[in-house]
Amino acid sequence: MRRSVVAATGIAVAGLAALVTVQARAADQLVIESWRNDDLSIWQDKIIPAFTKTHPDIQVTFSPSPPAEYNAALNAKLDGGTAGDIITCRPFDASLAMFKKGQLVSLNDLPGMDHFSATAKAGWSTDDGKITFCVPMASVIHGFMYNEDAFKDVGVSVPKTESEFFDVLAKIKASGKYVPLDIGTADQWEAATMGFQNIGPDYWQGEAGRKALIDGTEKFTDKPYVETFEELAKWKPYLADGYQAQKYPDSQNLFTLGRAAVYPAGSWDISTFRKDAQFPIGAFPPPVPDGQTQCYISDHPDIAMGINAKTRHMQDAKTFLAWVATPEFASLYSNALPGFFTLQDTSVTLTDPLAQTFVSWRKICKGTMRDSYQILSRGTPNLENQLWDVSAQVLNGTMTPAVAAQTVQKGLDSWYKPAVH
Repeated sequence: MRRSVVAATGIAVAGLAALVTVQARAADQLVIESWRNDDLSIWQDKIIPAFTKTHPDIQVTFSPSPPAEYNAALNAKLDGGTAGDIITCRPFDASLAMFKKGQLVSLNDLPGMDHFSATAKAGWSTDDGKITFCVPMASVIHGFMYNEDAFKDVGVSVPKTESEFFDVLAKIKASGKYVPLDIGTADQWEAATMGFQNIGPDYWQGEAGRKALIDGTEKFTDKPYVETFEELAKWKPYLADGYQAQKYPDSQNLFTLGRAAVYPAGSWDISTFRKDAQFPIGAFPPPVPDGQTQCYISDHPDIAMGINAKTRHMQDAKTFLAWVATPEFASLYSNALPGFFTLQDTSVTLTDPLAQTFVSWRKICKGTMRDSYQILSRGTPNLENQLWDVSAQVLNGTMTPAVAAQTVQKGLDSWYKPAVH
């Protein structure tokens, strides 16, 4: 009888231990903070299962917040000690501020970080580039999408130079069948992001010009930047009637409905147009200024992942991020989200032909990033916001290219003192 009691007690203890283990494991799962709530099903159905297939002992939960609320919500969680283990990192200052506060850890020694170039890591590194605190996941590439049926209808081909570009727009306008160039100015950011930052790298020679603005050896009043605004001003005759009231969703709809021929693009729009457009879509990089052979593209760092310094599961978090730094993840993520391209130094075959077109430009053009994002938008007036304003005004014809350049440089000079003059 006593043996039975002891045995029963042993079974009960073992059962309790097992229950505690299960509860502990449930409590010990990694939680990912992100603003990409539209990606929830992709993480749940594709990405996390791929990781747990080889790491069954590490449970992962993707827990996104609405994009507009992410920064504030994440900061509150970090300050209150309730944030998840993995932090999805926006590029540059927002993530750098978290690292400086001790909320993100250095990932210099993480396996796989050698898969990324210094430029790829720049969006999530200290200003001197010595410490990287997030694993780069993807960039977005700028260029132009076009309606292939419209081009055939009008009888034009893909332009390679600035002169060819405006010849194409003129012929499309003369046909009267399509809006030649589909962009509005109501939201302002489009004019800067898909306008100024799209065509500008060809003028300021990509990284050379971007870094020259930071070190003070070039200014926005210099020729390359003024010429960028001058080309932007030449877009005006080819925009839709009433483009001043045209918002970003309006631009998307205009192109999706087949009423516009050319769309100044960010590659993130690929998924939207794939879902809704009923015609074949092509893409071309920004046409180079006449006489120039080397092309440049904005291959802008967009998203990365870091580790919450207060995580209780540091080793598991490092294991997960080391996987994020592998070619397996690069291929999986790039194909699950067409238009978001891996920043790894690895070859990825994309199943979406339009996405493959965009990423193929990396082989012929030199990449750079938006020149307002690193360091130069930390003061007041904010450079990024100023570029939104003046780019929209240039497109509207209410500000000359020269005045736009002067306005931006004056704002920058009021607070930014470069180390080199």
